[in-house]
Amino acid sequence: QVQLVESGGGSVQAGGSLRLSCAASAYTSRMGWFRQAPGKEREGVAYVGTGLNTYYADSVKGRFTISQDNRENTVSLQMNSLKPEDTAMYICAAGSYGGWYYWGQGTQVTVSS
Repeated sequence: QVQLVESGGGSVQAGGSLRLSCAASAYTSRMGWFRQAPGKEREGVAYVGTGLNTYYADSVKGRFTISQDNRENTVSLQMNSLKPEDTAMYICAAGSYGGWYYWGQGTQVTVSS
């Protein structure tokens, strides 16, 4: 069982920046971030993996940057030019090419206009 511990998040005004980090207790070949807003389905935000192209949701392209450190088993999400519609619980995930198997508890991001 891989444990995921998230940090970062918080409240910021529109146009501001936040950085999320997630530390895994063991190596996994793929790590990423999902988000879920109240009343909405969970959606993939960005993910990265060994031998895989980096994925970004269209809504965050050009504003968010995901980075992975395989030596430290961490993944970070730099979020710039935040918008109120980015408000959600951000959840770290880890897995392999077969799927996402491990999930963090989530960290809240709130963007005010």
